[in-house]
Amino acid sequence: MAYEIVIGLEVHVELQTASKLFCSCPNSFVSEANKHTCPVCLGFPGALPRLNREAVKRALTASLALNCQIALTSYFDRKNYFYPDMPKGYQISQFFEPIGRYGHLDIEDDRGDLKRIRIGRVHMEEDAGKLVHSPSGDGAMVDYNRAGVPLVEIVTEPDLCSPGEARRYLEKLKAVLQYARVSDCKMEEGSLRCDANISLRPAGSKVLGNKTELKNMNSFKAVEQSLEHEIKRQRKILDNNEQVLSQTLRWNEESGTTIAMRGKLQAQDYRCFTDPELTPVCLTDEEVERAKTALPEMAEERALRFVKELGLPVYDAGVLTATRDLADYFESCLKHFNNPKTVSNWVMGELTALLNSAGQEIKGCRFSPKFMGELLEMIDEKVISGKIAKDVLDKSFKSGKAPHEVVKDEGLLQISDQSELETLVKKVIAGNPDSVESYRGGKKKVIGFLVGQVMQETKGKANPQVVNELLVKIIEENGK
Repeated sequence: MAYEIVIGLEVHVELQTASKLFCSCPNSFVSEANKHTCPVCLGFPGALPRLNREAVKRALTASLALNCQIALTSYFDRKNYFYPDMPKGYQISQFFEPIGRYGHLDIEDDRGDLKRIRIGRVHMEEDAGKLVHSPSGDGAMVDYNRAGVPLVEIVTEPDLCSPGEARRYLEKLKAVLQYARVSDCKMEEGSLRCDANISLRPAGSKVLGNKTELKNMNSFKAVEQSLEHEIKRQRKILDNNEQVLSQTLRWNEESGTTIAMRGKLQAQDYRCFTDPELTPVCLTDEEVERAKTALPEMAEERALRFVKELGLPVYDAGVLTATRDLADYFESCLKHFNNPKTVSNWVMGELTALLNSAGQEIKGCRFSPKFMGELLEMIDEKVISGKIAKDVLDKSFKSGKAPHEVVKDEGLLQISDQSELETLVKKVIAGNPDSVESYRGGKKKVIGFLVGQVMQETKGKANPQVVNELLVKIIEENGK
């Protein structure tokens, strides 16, 4: 039987704040277990929560960036369930009245057409602790550093129809949230986590099938792989005329399989009610308007501007705007060297290769936009060659020295003096008589080989244009 795939995503995103949602414990990643905890986030009796206003501002920004309608008055509720990672026995969340509703993101579907994915709600809540499962599966330990960390949960409608669409949605969502400075979205540190709800139904049917929820996916690739696995599993069950059980499943990346954790809870199972210790979250129209005005230029708009105003190819614009930090770096470089395509080539090529090799991100890179401008200016003014510039970039990137300091310390100035180069050119001509004769016989491309020989003699310092001119002049004069 042919089936339609129905997928909805619940994405939990840690907000970039200095402290947790309801206490003053640091909101920062730390490897030592249970270090950032206090009576409030550990749920001690009598410890009262106090709302972090900065978290509300970030949640508002996230909702606006995702095209949501904003609730000027929203509430916190107690979502009741017992699980070892919830020290209070309930989670403070926004169940009944979230801060944002009815948003959307546009992505490409599997055919490359534009598709709108509806976002049902964006709500604030506190994070739970982290369960560390034993490899054998017979136990777990709990780290409460994450308990109480401010989150927004972003819930889509069941509009996604394939694992590929789910991945593209997550990539787009991550870019939007990073651009808006809502979160760093580092999946490896748990600051962006995704749960996927998936069901299959006969093609053409309007009735949703029983859904399962997939958890424990720590990368976009894992989301895609786990969904592909679950589609195969559910299809096999349905083909055997059996019923898919509504379960919460844990993705095991090593085995590429899912493990049943528990039966899937329904909304009524959480017995939600308004938290009596927290007042409503009240926003004004002016606050919402200020937050909307403060939204940055997003990736797609920025890429379009790079193409229209700077003349960059669409591919370059897409790569450079993949993250806000990279786009900011690129535009800062233009203040020091106003040639967009040249800057783009060096940022996308040599600099990105060095960053990847060092396992670094562009933010905090010691090779500043000013250094990039200085390096490209030296090439433009023929102070150094393009080949030498790559070496200068490497040394400057690693040492933090300015490019002109590296050139001076390493003695890398380009040799453009004709009298100095003439001796070397004559030496190369004398040492390569066959190539010289080939050139005189009409094989003009051989001049590139001879230029290379001179460059080798000077360890790349010779001005290749001057060398080329001298070679042609001397060979042709001597051939008369």
